[in-house]
Amino acid sequence: MRLWTVVGLVLGIAAAGAVHAQVVMKMASATINDVQHEWLKRFEAAVKPRTAERLKIEIYPASQLGQIPRMVEGVTVGTIESFVTPTSFLVSTEPRFQVFDAIGVFSSPEHLNRVLADDAYRSHILAIGEAKGLKGIGVFYNSPVVVLSRRPIATLADFKGKKIRVFPSPLQIEPMKQLGALPVPMAFGEVLGALQNGTIDGLLAGIPVLTPFKFYDAAKPVTEIHPSIVVSTLVVNKRWFDSLPGDVTAAITEAGAKVDREAYGFAGALVERANKGWVENGGQLLKLPAAEQAKMMADLKALGARILAEKPEVKAEYDELLKVAERAR
Repeated sequence: MRLWTVVGLVLGIAAAGAVHAQVVMKMASATINDVQHEWLKRFEAAVKPRTAERLKIEIYPASQLGQIPRMVEGVTVGTIESFVTPTSFLVSTEPRFQVFDAIGVFSSPEHLNRVLADDAYRSHILAIGEAKGLKGIGVFYNSPVVVLSRRPIATLADFKGKKIRVFPSPLQIEPMKQLGALPVPMAFGEVLGALQNGTIDGLLAGIPVLTPFKFYDAAKPVTEIHPSIVVSTLVVNKRWFDSLPGDVTAAITEAGAKVDREAYGFAGALVERANKGWVENGGQLLKLPAAEQAKMMADLKALGARILAEKPEVKAEYDELLKVAERAR
């Protein structure tokens, strides 16, 4: 057999092996046993039959791949293939993501779900981070925002002077300031210890996160202030995604759409389960007096609109969200 024939066979075999080499997709999350973790597990189940041995999913919940800022950095530069997170944590990478923290835009979780189910608008959301290297695969309802505190927050006056952990978004930071609290942006993995040792007096979060992590051992009162609703998104490194074969990218994209359609149902069930578990473990679920809740929402909605109008590109994004939200009422 001629030398060039042998070389050609070797290169052909190597190329065939490269085509069929298994690709690893690390999927990171700061949380566990919550809405985001459930989304990841369902995504793996949906994509696996179509990708067989060509794509290996590895799920890393509970900040196993680092604190949130490191995971955001990882998926942006490509050391982590994908990351699921509240959109708030992507604001420093792409400021337009902050519109999903807008106060008073969504009248209910059902309303939010209708907005996210709008096919054209969903495609738009998933593309928001592409210029920064982040391609969206999923975007879904997570849970309403509540405040957990070491001492009960039963009235607006109870916010005064309290150090409250917030997401690193102006639409969580500035509202806490307006209520008289001291906002403390902090990655989720640091929060429980900070609450236990008194570094913070409370935190904004969703109840499906608080119950699985047993925050009731550190503090009991949860006040259902619900100023906004947490929207989560699954983003992947765009350069990595674009390097995959077309049938694999199609499987990933379609699996994301499938799980998004299921998310509202399982998120609602997890919120209900988390509320029940919170109370069963000695936690309290409180509400502000109706008049104070209404005043808070009106004041914070006006504040939020002013914040979102400060940057032209963010204002344009907010205006588009308002149009879709109005159509979905």
